[in-house]
Amino acid sequence: MYQANLSYKVLTKYLTEVSEASLINFELENQCYVLTAKGREFLEAYREYSRDNRHLEKRLNEINGKKKILEELCSSE
Repeated sequence: MYQANLSYKVLTKYLTEVSEASLINFELENQCYVLTAKGREFLEAYREYSRDNRHLEKRLNEINGKKKILEELCSSE
């Protein structure tokens, strides 16, 4: 909670959401949360999505830059 700079209220909200989605489970014997197989699958899919999204954003910025150049070349001065 402290390392993530989250309030207790926000932390409990997030823990409830990921628990209900079966991404984590609480282990009574160790008194801690553990990632489930579904949680690991989610993280892998999110990493892939995030990587692809960064790539697409970079490419879109390049395309928009080229579009701007073309628009400037076509504008009458």
